[in-house]
This record gives sequence, C-alpha cells and structure tokens, in this order.
Amino acid sequence: MAKAFFNQAAGRHARAVSAGTQPAERVNEDVVMVMREVGIDISRSKPKKLTPEMMGKADKVITMGCGAEASAVCPAALVDSEDWKLEDPEGKPLGQIRRIRDETRGRVSRLIESMKEVPLCSK
Repeated sequence: MAKAFFNQAAGRHARAVSAGTQPAERVNEDVVMVMREVGIDISRSKPKKLTPEMMGKADKVITMGCGAEASAVCPAALVDSEDWKLEDPEGKPLGQIRRIRDETRGRVSRLIESMKEVPLCSK
C-alpha cells in the first residue's frame, strides 16, 4: 500500500520499492480490493524478498513493524530508516484493513511533504 501511494504521489521525483524479509507468496486479495476502492490497482504487484542490493540503492527505508526487537533480521539499520509500526492487514476484517490503508496514505503524504524540505536525490 505504501509503495503504491508513494509512487502515485511522487510521480517522477522519487520511486518506492517494496520488499520484505519474509514476503508472502502473493499480495493479499483484501488489500488489493481496498486499494481499488481508492483508485489504485496493485493486483499485478508481486511480493519481493529484501536484498542487500536493494538496500545499497536506498536513500531511505520505511519499515512496517521491523523495530529494534527484529534488528537481527532487519537490515534497515544500515540505511536512514523509519519504522511506522503499522499493523499487518493479514487476517483482519475489511474495516480494519481500510483503517490501515488510510493510516498508510496519511503517513506517505507526510513523508512526501518532509521530502520537499530537502533536495531529492537518488543513489
């Protein structure tokens, strides 16, 4: 969700990539549905495993619940990172997934606003 909101809002100025330390086999169908409700189709997205190469290209990493307690498996500590501690939508009812979606959208908007304060660059 965050990747889709970010790439839609940032346009050509920046690009988000989504990956995880333990990615699912496919994108959650309920998440696909609630994103379609706001006009974004993520049905063709494929979960990816986070790689050192991805980290090497990142200017900033946003994690979703990969805090200090998970630092042994979360390589984000090597890059400027921020943990949003968002709930995993897996197994949640649609109303709760919508709240997670809306919270994600708000955080992405604030991130993009903060990026306007510093020049955007890319490694």
